[in-house]
Amino acid sequence: MKGKSYQTEGFVLAKIDYGEADRLLVIFTLKLGKVRLIAKGIRKLQSRKRGHIEVFNLVKIQAHRGRNLDILTEAEVVDHFPEIRVSLKKISLAYYFMEVVGRIIHDEEPNEDLFKLILDNLNNLKCTVNLKKLRLAFTTDLLTLLGFWPKGVLLNDPDIKLQEVLERELSTVRVGRRLSS
Repeated sequence: MKGKSYQTEGFVLAKIDYGEADRLLVIFTLKLGKVRLIAKGIRKLQSRKRGHIEVFNLVKIQAHRGRNLDILTEAEVVDHFPEIRVSLKKISLAYYFMEVVGRIIHDEEPNEDLFKLILDNLNNLKCTVNLKKLRLAFTTDLLTLLGFWPKGVLLNDPDIKLQEVLERELSTVRVGRRLSS
């Protein structure tokens, strides 16, 4: 990537506390794919970035290239999906989407179709009532899009195929199954 700084939009896939006041972020961006950033001082009460960086938020970020990790300099919420945040079941499914994407893709591999798939499914999640059907459709579409399953071929149990690809079970799969049954 050229330049020291960049600006892009992305979905917050994960956040991990790091040190006393910092947080490690994993964001799937439109332009750069999955990136890992350090948000310095974000856990301090007076941090301006604190409320913007929540899992499954769509955010506009500015970052600076660091030696090991990029450094988040600015963050602004584009959409925090308030319709999803009123339902525990919908929140768990949104977390499932983020965990699956975070585990199945590699760093710095942009994929506009995947970005659109995430956005479309989060928008569908706002108003859908059949969470199980949406979860299975997302998993099937993701596996097909990334080449782990042939297009047009019926996939009987996307969860089993996903576990084969990832070589382990996701924690949100168990929660997602319980809540969307």
